[in-house]
Amino acid sequence: MSGQPKTRPKVPEGKARFVKTRQKEPNEKGFVGYETIWDSFHKVAEYTTPKRP
Repeated sequence: MSGQPKTRPKVPEGKARFVKTRQKEPNEKGFVGYETIWDSFHKVAEYTTPKRP
């Protein structure tokens, strides 16, 4: 039987509603990690002080 291949296949960038994932380059030990990028769930509005009555 043949052994497992030494290289990992390139995985395309994953996209969901609030998150993106990208495959990182393998390190010296051969570990392939994934980078997770989160989009904000809400927008931050600039605070203005209310007018005095």
